[in-house]
Amino acid sequence: MSPRLRSGQRGAIGLVFAGTLALALVFLLLVVDSGRLYLEKRKLQAVADTAALEAANRGGQCAGSTTAVDYAKQNATRNGFTVVANDSSRALAVTCGTLLTNALNTRVFTPDATKNEAIRVVATRTIPTGIANGVWRLFSGTYNANTTLTATAVAALATPVAALTIRSTAVVVDTDKKASVLNALFGGLLGGGLNLSVAGWNGLINTNISLLSYLDRLKLDLGLTAVGYTEVLGNTLGVGQLIQSAINVLDPTNTLTTDVTIVGLKALKTAAGATQVVLGDILQIASGTDVASLAVNMRVFDLIEGFVQLANKKNGLLASVPIDLPGVAQITATVQVLQPPQLSAVGNPAKAVAAGHNPETGPNRIYVRTSQLRVLLSVNLPVLDTVVSLVNGVTGLAGPLASTVGALLHLDIVGAINALTCGLGALCTSPSLQILPPPVHVDIAVEAASASSWVTAYSCASPTNKSLTTSTNTSLVNLKLGQVDGLSSIFGSSQTPPQMVVKPLKVVDIGTESCRRFLVLNDCNARVPYVGGGIGLSANIDVGGSKNLPHTYLSPDLPEISQQPFYFPYTTSNIVSGLTDPAKGTAAGLVLNMYGPQPGNENLLGSLIGGLGTTLNSVTSLLISTIKTTLTPLLDSLINTLLLALGVDLNKVDVGANLSCQAGRAYLVI
Repeated sequence: MSPRLRSGQRGAIGLVFAGTLALALVFLLLVVDSGRLYLEKRKLQAVADTAALEAANRGGQCAGSTTAVDYAKQNATRNGFTVVANDSSRALAVTCGTLLTNALNTRVFTPDATKNEAIRVVATRTIPTGIANGVWRLFSGTYNANTTLTATAVAALATPVAALTIRSTAVVVDTDKKASVLNALFGGLLGGGLNLSVAGWNGLINTNISLLSYLDRLKLDLGLTAVGYTEVLGNTLGVGQLIQSAINVLDPTNTLTTDVTIVGLKALKTAAGATQVVLGDILQIASGTDVASLAVNMRVFDLIEGFVQLANKKNGLLASVPIDLPGVAQITATVQVLQPPQLSAVGNPAKAVAAGHNPETGPNRIYVRTSQLRVLLSVNLPVLDTVVSLVNGVTGLAGPLASTVGALLHLDIVGAINALTCGLGALCTSPSLQILPPPVHVDIAVEAASASSWVTAYSCASPTNKSLTTSTNTSLVNLKLGQVDGLSSIFGSSQTPPQMVVKPLKVVDIGTESCRRFLVLNDCNARVPYVGGGIGLSANIDVGGSKNLPHTYLSPDLPEISQQPFYFPYTTSNIVSGLTDPAKGTAAGLVLNMYGPQPGNENLLGSLIGGLGTTLNSVTSLLISTIKTTLTPLLDSLINTLLLALGVDLNKVDVGANLSCQAGRAYLVI
């Protein structure tokens, strides 16, 4: 290159360097200034976020009060952002409203001063523009010495959570007899032996357990700490493991070895055997439910009763419970669970009652039910022997019966008695009536369908002004009275149970007796029973089954999720009253019918005979009136009192409710 050309380019590098350095300084100023703005914006956003969270978390209101504004400003002040009245350089705008999801599945805040489902806070602060930003704005044609920063945050209250719990009865174990009945019942349903004391049963009844603590412990015991509660509820688990986890919650240090509740749970675990069940069949937790919402308290007895009934549904065993009522009856109660209970349900009531969803059957329902049971009471009743004398004492009873029997057997009874041949030693056949022929044995088959309850509405005006509305179906109970040929007539597979078949109880045996009479001497052959058939006693009564009974739980009788549920009792008709008052049941209570002889087998009742006129009607009216007087009080004791001791209350169901309008802390949504 020519020296002249080289000399002409001297100083060019210096100019380029100077220009590059100047440009670098400009960018450095821009970065520094932008960083300053970013940090200020970040601080302002933090102020808006925390102010919105506190205002929402404390249930701030905008209509009728300014608590939302006050809570937000108090929080901002604590975080160094003091709001001064009429100072636009530091402003905080607070708005109450609701959240909606638009067609693009994006949350949208809608202002509504009467609602506080969500609270929006807009924080505004004015700061100096800065050199770089000023230069930039100058070149863009505008310049302002100050820059206004704005930060917006929307916080929503934690979703409301409702819980329902259900129990068939408030069990009271105050005698060794009741304890022995429960031992036989629970042991029979599980398939193992059980021997808990009165104190042991009361320990289970009087001890509460947190559903959250129980599920957490169950996850830990199963080594499933990384999964959610849905997976735990869906696993197939041994009943023994479920009971052991309850023990671990109540006795985490394994030091309460002599505690009656722990001793009772260990005995139940031993009796449970290897039966496996799915926990979600008795506990329902809506998907996405906040962890804090699971702090529902339950009686340990209710939880264990649910395990036992669920196990019986799976193993299909019949629980046989012998019971003695001294001087009254010897009873064998046989029990089978056809459908296990749904003890507790936790979920978001807003989703449960959302438009387009059926709150009873929808996917987000909050729904509970009692178990569906079949019970057979086989009762030997020596006390009913007293009915014989009462019936025989009814004026004119023998005469009308004899006339009716004579018509049935085509016997000339009066002529036979008065005939000369009878007086001279000829063989005379006459009717022979037996009232309640021994042995006096009565079978009572009872099927109790599930009672159910579900959430239909709720209100959360404030944590102390809230309501939860439920609809409840009480149990339809069917009672059949008579005699059962065998357990297969009542029980079968718990999956496909048979129709209950109960035959009439033989009340009157219309037989014959053949005698030779000579003066005052009688020589009689053996009595032939049921030659003329007989009269049978039966009952087929449906009681209960009330549908869609509404009830609204109001504060203060609507506790938070973490507290004990408030129970509301639903009482149905007394099933025994249907025996004496046909209006109480769909059937006509106790019924007496006349039966003819069974062809080829005179010892059995045959086909029903009708059209015998007013004579038979008057006889049955007298007889049924007498039997009702004696039998009904006894049945009341057996069905209502005995089944109550078994944990089955046919007349009442208790539904407990909890509602937390803010189950957990508020969270940012926008």
